[in-house]
Amino acid sequence: MKRAGTLRLLSDLSNFSGAARLRELLAGDPAVLVRCSPDGRHLLLLRPPGSPAPQLLVAVSGPGLPLERAWPEGDPSPLDVFFVPWLARPALILVWESGLAEVWGVGMEPGWKLLQSTELCPDAGARVMAVAATRGRLVWCEERQSGVEDQPGQLSMAFSHCVCFKTLETSGEAGTKLGCTHILLHHCPPFGLIASRKDLFLVPTTNTWPGVAHVLLIWSPSKGKVIVAAPSLGLSHSKSLNPKQGDTWDFRTLLRGLPGFLSPREPLAVHTWAPSSQGLLLLDLRGKVSLVQCHGGTRTVGILQEAPVGLEGSAALGTFHGTLACVLGSTLELLDMSSGQLLERKVLSTDRVHLLEPPAPGMKNEEELETRGALRLLSALGLFCVCWETPQGLERPSDKDLVFEEACGYYQRRSLRGTQLTPEELRHNSMFRAPQALASILQGHLPPSTLLTTLRAELRDYRSIEQLKAQLVAGDDEEAGWTELAEHEVARLLRTQLTGDQLAQFNTIFQALPTAAWSATLQALQLQPDRSGRLRSQAPPDVWKKVLRAPTAGKEHPNGILPPFELLCQCLGQLEPQWLPPFVKLAQQQGGPGWGAEGPSLPLYRRALAALGEEGKRPEALELELLLGSGRPKAVLQAVRQLIKKEQWERALEAGLAADSSSPLLRSEIFKLLLAEFAQHRRLDAHLPLLCRLCPPEVAPDELLLLLRTHLPDDVGTTPFPGPGAEPPLTVGLVRALLEHTRAQGRPSGPVQSTYEDILWDPGTPPPTPPRGPTATVQASDHPGQEAWVPSGQGLGAANTGVHS
Repeated sequence: MKRAGTLRLLSDLSNFSGAARLRELLAGDPAVLVRCSPDGRHLLLLRPPGSPAPQLLVAVSGPGLPLERAWPEGDPSPLDVFFVPWLARPALILVWESGLAEVWGVGMEPGWKLLQSTELCPDAGARVMAVAATRGRLVWCEERQSGVEDQPGQLSMAFSHCVCFKTLETSGEAGTKLGCTHILLHHCPPFGLIASRKDLFLVPTTNTWPGVAHVLLIWSPSKGKVIVAAPSLGLSHSKSLNPKQGDTWDFRTLLRGLPGFLSPREPLAVHTWAPSSQGLLLLDLRGKVSLVQCHGGTRTVGILQEAPVGLEGSAALGTFHGTLACVLGSTLELLDMSSGQLLERKVLSTDRVHLLEPPAPGMKNEEELETRGALRLLSALGLFCVCWETPQGLERPSDKDLVFEEACGYYQRRSLRGTQLTPEELRHNSMFRAPQALASILQGHLPPSTLLTTLRAELRDYRSIEQLKAQLVAGDDEEAGWTELAEHEVARLLRTQLTGDQLAQFNTIFQALPTAAWSATLQALQLQPDRSGRLRSQAPPDVWKKVLRAPTAGKEHPNGILPPFELLCQCLGQLEPQWLPPFVKLAQQQGGPGWGAEGPSLPLYRRALAALGEEGKRPEALELELLLGSGRPKAVLQAVRQLIKKEQWERALEAGLAADSSSPLLRSEIFKLLLAEFAQHRRLDAHLPLLCRLCPPEVAPDELLLLLRTHLPDDVGTTPFPGPGAEPPLTVGLVRALLEHTRAQGRPSGPVQSTYEDILWDPGTPPPTPPRGPTATVQASDHPGQEAWVPSGQGLGAANTGVHS
């Protein structure tokens, strides 16, 4: 029975930020470049130079802010833009023809920010001709000025390009940064770069020297080799090319060792190139679609009913479920890739259609499971997927039949006997009791029950994992396959009790593939940052209970196996250290009574600190954030003491002010610590207003003065001015500001409550000066200790009446 292709609407674009601007750009400019992020949540649109603002738009589905960039008229716009996956936060790389590269990313705070700006081309006269991003690398082809050793002429100018790449490295808070530069090819013609998930294709362009315009190269970084292929000649040859071992090639030397490739041939008349999971698709001007496979071989896939009109017409190629899809103008043709037969031809309502790759493995939500691997089409009308419709009249097997069919395949793969196992044998053979027990449970249950829904999801996950294992055994797309397998295993283990062997396997996955393991944990815990930079989670309490379970006292895990919480903290400290304090704070909010081990267990912040290493070897900034965010008085006091030791006064004062009214004792202790520093030196004077705000309201003026007196240095002299290089002493003016803050403004009525309180209510006007007159003379009396004072204006002198010997 013939299958029927259908277009299923996934989104009308209203769930994307800036939906109106997104529809406007898709409908107005046919030459706009469209890319999709690996998680499928971000859409990137880059308009050609000379277009009205904005030239760059990044729209996001769900929570998040869009990114719009515009460049003034006369300033160059980016040559190309790429998404680079990094955990749950995508990174964006913009590359200009001049060699300027910018890395943009989404941090803990909402919105995009510039993470890095660097120059790809060290030579001033060099310019970037093509660029691509693949397997953690940014690759570009640059044109360089001819050197002194090169002979001037048209031939030397044709081979004045080189192909280079930079590694994409993780950088903690920055997320992604560009590493060192490596050169793959010297003295090569201008190449176009097309990246698949596994390989990089270097294809000829219209400016390539005609003598080599029929040759293309395939670089496989995972295998450390480059394949030279000539599709029109049916030739391919493999050479070692591993930049990690210092390999590099001169293109002219490479071709001289392959004489058969230099036979005179017409350049490849290619209209459109497109990557696929099986290799590189190319559409020529006659409408023939060919596939250049990863090993260099070429085969014809099919011939379209309608050929492209010249090089100006738009065309897009893609594959899904063994089917080739080609959008030529407003026509969609579906061909069987194995036979080349035309399956279906549809006329679309618009010619502004863009094909998008499916999301990266492990980044799909549950409602996308039915369209797994389907091809997606984007236009101003919405986001669609091309999938095959189930023919009507096809009898759907019962749930009992599905159980025996799945069990049959399971037992057959693990059986050593040569005879084929059938579902009927499982029904009547008493050896296999599990399928019969499950079938008896399903009998009598009417769909859609919770049990059936759960079983369907489990069977679907099991089938996808088995297919993935077979793909890995075959050696196809190793990196993405291992990543997807790790994410599946982490999600499965989080549904278990995470004890014993399960916990050991959990640790092994995090050690082997920490990025993929944390990405799966991020989805399982449903972690999302809010606008204030805090983390929130919608995961059920059962999941958090497994993650936060502490080891039982006296039963430490052997061989360095960490509990789940410690393992996640260690992973975050290496990959995303700025996420660790919000994660620990969220875990403290999620924890419930009885979630730790039997008996007393350590607080979560201390468990997180222990996971980062021994004391003195941990990152100081991270340790401070964990102590301050713990909410424990002892931890906060420890952090404040460290801040005082580092003389970070403002942050120490803010830590004290952050202590809420429920912790008055903690706030008072922090105030006393800082008051002692205030009495001993003058480095806190600039922060006196914050110190006044920190002063507890219950502190009386006399108590404040006694505290200051306790901490005054002992070597304070009587001179009002310090000597050279000495610390200035505490002044009355500074003390007065603190004393005034201990009472409300305005002198209180009633008796004075404190010995020193009258200092606060000094009216500010000094007493009148006594009248000036002649200097009085002090007369000593007969009795020791007595003195006589004669007022001025009497004209009397002082005489000594003592007895002379």
